[in-house]
Amino acid sequence: MAYRAVWARAVLGTVAALGVMALGGPSRAADDVLRIGFQKSSSLLVILKGQGTLEKALAPLGVKVEWHEFSSGLPLLEGVNVGSIDLSADVADTVPLFAQAAGADLTYLVQEKPSPTAQAIVVAKDSPIKTVSDLKGRKIGVAKAAGAHYLTLQALERSTLPLKDVEIVYLQPADGRAAFEKGAIDAWAIWDPFLATVRNKSGARVLTDGSQVGVNYRRYYLAATPYVQRHPDVLKIVVDELVKTGTWIKAQPREAAQVHAPLIGLDVDTVEQANSRRSYAVALVDDEAVSEQQRIADAFLDAKLLPKKINVRDSAVWTGGK
Repeated sequence: MAYRAVWARAVLGTVAALGVMALGGPSRAADDVLRIGFQKSSSLLVILKGQGTLEKALAPLGVKVEWHEFSSGLPLLEGVNVGSIDLSADVADTVPLFAQAAGADLTYLVQEKPSPTAQAIVVAKDSPIKTVSDLKGRKIGVAKAAGAHYLTLQALERSTLPLKDVEIVYLQPADGRAAFEKGAIDAWAIWDPFLATVRNKSGARVLTDGSQVGVNYRRYYLAATPYVQRHPDVLKIVVDELVKTGTWIKAQPREAAQVHAPLIGLDVDTVEQANSRRSYAVALVDDEAVSEQQRIADAFLDAKLLPKKINVRDSAVWTGGK
């Protein structure tokens, strides 16, 4: 069976089971509606949604906005691939690579520049595990294809601990936290705001983060290529609002956290802490970013996690609506 079919079936089955995709059945693509997919960690779009900013900005073009929430990046991009949404909120650098391997027709829109400490591998505060090498024979929970998955691969490699010597348990964030707090996994590779939450609520201890193992952790916004070709004017407005919001969060961190926190059901201190580790610097995707994407793709291929070799430069990259 073709990998694309298996990947799509697995992802869509997960989405249906979790009930995270409030689409109510197949959605008709319409040029007067921009369908946006997001997740809890999509901070900039969560704030724009909460304040109705995009609805106001796009109203002069006669464009309405629909919002659809997903559990993590992999099902989010599959939503774009199957035509359920037009624009994907930020996903970790790893996720588009799996989508490209599956033949998805996606365009890299913009990036959030590196935030290496915004994801980490954590252990319980009283865990005897002190180094990554101590994970030998242990269970590590992580969302498959997430940025934290690549962090895990790199951390193991830097510690010369073979992947086969640990047990990787694939868990979405909510299940990962439950498993971590029950002790069903020995370590959890996770990103903000889940990282900030588990550290503040459970006293979890950081074993390593991206800054210690050379993992930059960029996040990317992607869109269905046909939509990009038809509506560069709409996407330019969206990107402008993302830039403004990212700048505001960094300039007014407490105020931003007070707005952001109730939108995702977390306390202000936790959100401010999580936001302090994210760059929120929205920019066009440059050559450095594309080269880094290729290195990540090759690492997943070497680990036999990506089904085939891909050339990231085959993917479309937006040039700013010019």
